[in-house]
Amino acid sequence: MDIVTAITGASGALYSQRFIQGLVQAGVNVHLVVSPLGRRLLHDELGMETVNLPMLAGTDDHTITLYNYNDVGSKLASGSFLHDGMVVVPCSSNTLAEIAHGLGDNLISRAAAVTLKERRRLIVVHREMPLSPIDINNYKALSDAGVILCPANPGFYLNPTTVLEVVDFVAGKLLDLVGVKHSLDTRWDPKVVRPPMQTM
Repeated sequence: MDIVTAITGASGALYSQRFIQGLVQAGVNVHLVVSPLGRRLLHDELGMETVNLPMLAGTDDHTITLYNYNDVGSKLASGSFLHDGMVVVPCSSNTLAEIAHGLGDNLISRAAAVTLKERRRLIVVHREMPLSPIDINNYKALSDAGVILCPANPGFYLNPTTVLEVVDFVAGKLLDLVGVKHSLDTRWDPKVVRPPMQTM
């Protein structure tokens, strides 16, 4: 299985890291593109001086290939490259707009455009609030084009007690959407009694 994954400059590096770790644990081939602001995000939120593949994967034994953001001649930019879906996590409003308007002057937006034209699954994890009217219009355009819009909105019915549990809820949902089995605790089960969250 091959999943294209893109990291852009919206807060939420942990979402991308945990999603990628889930892919690697399942033996998925990860084709990764990181925007310049995505690199800054990894630095600011995860302390990476460069894109650290073992740190993203959670292991030195990973199946991640890193591609150049500016290489629009990469195989990811061609419909002849067969893959099982593309996930942009996190997705900035800038990248959201590029995809919504069919721009392709970098590998992320180009790969997304190709994913759409080939009728493959494209999942966009927009990480912004509140939404501007422009964002809302772009949501509509993307939804009409068949994009799965998956804002990073975790559920709290599992009564999470750590930030990682909150992050895993979103990462697990993304893994479900690309059809990858995982062991993250994200399922609602009314028969399971969980202790209530501690409040301030």
